[in-house]
Amino acid sequence: MLKKLNSRFLLLPAIFSLAWPTMLEQLLQTAVQYIDTAMVGTLGTDATAAVGSTVTVNWLIGSTVSALGVGFLAYISQADGAGEKEKITKAATQATLAVIICGLFFTVLTLSLSPFVPALMQVAPSIRDVTAKYFFILYSPMLFRTASIIFGTLLRAVGDTKTPMKVGVWVNITNVVLNFLFIYPTRTVSVLGFNISVYGLGLGVIGAAVASAIAFAVGGILITVKILKHPLLSPLGKPLKPDMEILRPCLKVALPNALQRFGTSLGYVAFASMVNSLGEISTAAHTIANTVESAFYIPGYGMQAAAATLAGNAFGAKDKEKLRQLGRTVIFIEVALMIISGALLFIFAPSMMRTFSNDEAVITLGSTVLRMVALSEPFYGVSIVIEGMLQGMGKTVTPFVFNIIGMWGIRIVGTFVCINLLGRGLVSAWGAMILHNLFLFAMFNIYYYKRGRRI
Repeated sequence: MLKKLNSRFLLLPAIFSLAWPTMLEQLLQTAVQYIDTAMVGTLGTDATAAVGSTVTVNWLIGSTVSALGVGFLAYISQADGAGEKEKITKAATQATLAVIICGLFFTVLTLSLSPFVPALMQVAPSIRDVTAKYFFILYSPMLFRTASIIFGTLLRAVGDTKTPMKVGVWVNITNVVLNFLFIYPTRTVSVLGFNISVYGLGLGVIGAAVASAIAFAVGGILITVKILKHPLLSPLGKPLKPDMEILRPCLKVALPNALQRFGTSLGYVAFASMVNSLGEISTAAHTIANTVESAFYIPGYGMQAAAATLAGNAFGAKDKEKLRQLGRTVIFIEVALMIISGALLFIFAPSMMRTFSNDEAVITLGSTVLRMVALSEPFYGVSIVIEGMLQGMGKTVTPFVFNIIGMWGIRIVGTFVCINLLGRGLVSAWGAMILHNLFLFAMFNIYYYKRGRRI
């Protein structure tokens, strides 16, 4: 017993050294999302709805690219655990090729679809034009966004979570500064009794899109430079042509994860589309509540990143005991962190909503759904950590099955019944979402405690 406790304590430095930079990176990204939402929110409910109505489409595209990164993460982290450095370099070269191909493909796809996205998302006709322009500008630097996602995953796979965090800092700084310049017109502000004229272009929602696009480009360039200089991950001097010996195992992991993310993200699109049909108050409340909620998932996703890398290392080294100890340790930490974050979300939900809106109807509705979801956070945290471990080990079929059933069988069907058949509102939609989260908790726990012991 004492030996097991000691082995768990020995894992803590490795877990937190990988988790805290990811948590800080996500915190910074969320902070900018908060600032974007708050700054656009000052333009009115229409502006908030225009920006928020495409968030789930953003998830759809971003998560599909991230899925490819998971394939390389599993391969590289396992090769790192086995001490096979040559495999790491070869995989990184294939990842660079994937960035180029996927980046260009998604650039053409997103820009071509931009005129149709607002209608697909059932956006109010009065804001469809500005929504389409916002989406087009936001996805113009898709090649850079793809580089940020996949190259960031490569660095985390070899244990470097600090570089993506640092790049995130510069992305956030760029975004915030440009927001101030692009969103608002030239104005006079009072600082310590002095009136200062602040230059601005007054572009509103379009200004927010331009600022974000430039920030994404900065992030993609910075992380690409880091990869090119990395001793193990640099593709310089290597042939950029497909190597199926490397791609086959990566794609074997990535394909189920891509289908999972595509399927669940498409579910988010369908979910948001049904919510948008409830009107601008519900759309704004849903958008702001999603933004607020994202900050409280940071501990969970930070621990997921650490679990994926360390599980891949242990699996590659064929160290089953370390893998078991990692699971027990990281789940315990995750539950503790998510209980704290859930409690804070429940207490401060109204205050957080008021940060982004002055509309009392939006604040009340958003606070209600946030307090509902706060109670389910510890359960959701367990499922994403177990999923992270499975990703690191290259086992992505099981998470695919669980997530697709949960999303489409519970959340989408439940929301459709509540909104379209029973005439209910946003609260019932978030109730279906919570049932989805509880389903994932149950299924991942059954898998982990019954089948995971035989890993």
